[in-house]
Amino acid sequence: MISCGDLKQNYYEFIVSTLNIPLLYVLGNHSEFSLKKNIIDYSGPYGEQQGKPKLFNGGILADGRCIYLKELNLITAGFGGSAKYNNGDNQYTEFEMFIRILKIIPKLLFNKLFRGRYIDILITHAPPRHINDLDDRCHRGFRVFRWFIRRFKPAYMLHGHIHLYKNTTERFAEYKGVPVINTYKHHILELSADGGIDEPS
Repeated sequence: MISCGDLKQNYYEFIVSTLNIPLLYVLGNHSEFSLKKNIIDYSGPYGEQQGKPKLFNGGILADGRCIYLKELNLITAGFGGSAKYNNGDNQYTEFEMFIRILKIIPKLLFNKLFRGRYIDILITHAPPRHINDLDDRCHRGFRVFRWFIRRFKPAYMLHGHIHLYKNTTERFAEYKGVPVINTYKHHILELSADGGIDEPS
């Protein structure tokens, strides 16, 4: 299961304990925890987080990280938070988000060299600019996500943040051959049974 942010920690605990499945997640602009304020000590095979205040420890925090899930042969990277609009926690300027992406580029290059691809699924809270986003300051997407898609060609990009109140509102878009999917409230993505994802042509 993948969460694109803004869900309560106790809800994550309920989902994981009920379904007994792995969970990857990023933080939203309304999340209870802030990467800017709290230091996380990562441990475990995928960097399960520990520390104070205690994060939900039944899932894998993918925020600001590139993670290879060996059992699924799946490469993910995640970037939570929204565009900065009131200086709240988990809000970023365009430049700050670009710096966050730069930090994982060595791992992306490693993936390409040793696994044949940079990334399978890009997980974000906010959408790319002008793709599934809105024009108000809070709900504008990040231009740098468009650059990421062009450069690293994920098989899919999943995001949240933009609420879909009407059934007629489109949740699917495509940019440079890469599907960009708004996962609000939920979305089922089917992957190949043997793990991994073929890169889009």
